[in-house]
Amino acid sequence: MDEQGLKNILQQVKRGDIDIDQAIHQMKYADIYCLGHTNIDNQRKLRQGYCEVIFGQGKTEQQLKEIAEYYIKNEDNLLITRLDANKAEKLLDLHPKSEYHSLAKLFTIIFNPAENRGLGKITVVSAGTSDQPVAQEAFLVAKFLGHRVGLIQDIGVAGLHRITRYLEELNSSKVLIVVAGMEGALASVIGGLVARPIIAVPTSVGYGANFQGLSALLSMLNSCAAGVCTVNIDNGFGAAMVAALINSPCD
Repeated sequence: MDEQGLKNILQQVKRGDIDIDQAIHQMKYADIYCLGHTNIDNQRKLRQGYCEVIFGQGKTEQQLKEIAEYYIKNEDNLLITRLDANKAEKLLDLHPKSEYHSLAKLFTIIFNPAENRGLGKITVVSAGTSDQPVAQEAFLVAKFLGHRVGLIQDIGVAGLHRITRYLEELNSSKVLIVVAGMEGALASVIGGLVARPIIAVPTSVGYGANFQGLSALLSMLNSCAAGVCTVNIDNGFGAAMVAALINSPCD
């Protein structure tokens, strides 16, 4: 919201046309900046606690460049998900704080690192090495949002002893993100061992009957372990957002 828009709202309050609660509502919902192809939601952090994140897949290089330049101009932290390396390369020269995380396909520009805002620790757990891209996406997004995050890799159910050695760390976490492909059993197994909310993330890793993650998705949705909820296939970002909300104090 620019200075004139803020003045208009304050003048309405002064005249008695609107009350303070109505003014706050206007400030929360009025500030959309249009780039022609993209509407930047500048007030999302005010409404929901976290800034808008840009989904990079499908956007052109020019669109991404204009979006990034807008954030740079305003010195706002920027996170772009699902960005391929070729397009990321074009953005890295825009600002010295630009960074591309190739495994997770995440692009960031951080002007002001988020302060630790969590009640506890979020721990991301991956079943296998092949699940690491999705696990890394969840890990980096949660960290970008200002949470303390742990990462435990390659403890799938093919070797149950690999899980039990981490029980203390799992139980000391506030919320767990469990990432698994194949049959997606890891979320249910951990759900039966710890008293923590679990966000299950099915991945598209697996052989033919895995159906690009559908088998893992159905297994996680049908989990008999209490406290397991499931996001979409390969959606590490979505899992991190839910975990961040669970781990944040209520205003």
